[in-house]
Amino acid sequence: MHPRVSLHQVAMVDRETGPFLQFCCEIGVQHATLVSPRLLQASELRAAREAVQHGTIQIGCINHPFALQPDLERHTERAANGLMQVIDMAAELGAPSIYLITGGRGALLWEQAAERFADLLAPCREHAARQGVALLVENASPLTVDIHIAHTLPDALRLARLAEIGLCVDLHACWFEADLREKLAEALPLTGLVQVSDHVPGDRTTPCRAVPGDGAVPLEAILRDVLDLGYTGLFDLELLGPRIEAEGPAKACTRAAHTLSNLLTQLGA
Repeated sequence: MHPRVSLHQVAMVDRETGPFLQFCCEIGVQHATLVSPRLLQASELRAAREAVQHGTIQIGCINHPFALQPDLERHTERAANGLMQVIDMAAELGAPSIYLITGGRGALLWEQAAERFADLLAPCREHAARQGVALLVENASPLTVDIHIAHTLPDALRLARLAEIGLCVDLHACWFEADLREKLAEALPLTGLVQVSDHVPGDRTTPCRAVPGDGAVPLEAILRDVLDLGYTGLFDLELLGPRIEAEGPAKACTRAAHTLSNLLTQLGA
């Protein structure tokens, strides 16, 4: 398995952290992205700590929902308090980064919501820097407008710069954009994680991800550009939706990991 392949826990959200990390090890994946709602349970954090201490796997990133209760407009300092706790967990587990789901905008205009996100996040930046943990914000499908505000790669980059943090590039949410190589060239210097999956034309719900190679995303060309532009980080498989469930998450994740591994090897990553 290529050492830059990572598997996102959301693919097997029905499994507790310990069994999920054991599955990663069984298929040869050396890195995993974990979700903070599970890690905030003491038993799940303990399982992650034990796996890391045994040297069986590394935590490449943690996914954290930031201001979802109920949205950016009405959230309070609880958002920062929750992220502070997750920053400490990331540092303990050796995770180099946390990528954030911003929270929905409520009744705010985009620009107002972006400023609100930056303001709520501000107390966390220094703490994250002291702990050696990078904070990232992702681009995400516009169908997630209830929980997120950045839905194109340029908007995510603009938000990252405003908040003075880094970027998580989800290729599933931007592969169809015009001038993608040029946008990636601007975004990658701030990028701490690249997420990979495929899309089958005609799927119109969310989530609607597919195993790499099963859909229309020109992954070989895009990943070649990402590598040529100097990205040196992990490639995180974020797999969820009806196609993954129909195949079975374990089978789909195994097939996806080997497909991505072979592609990265072929591209000389």
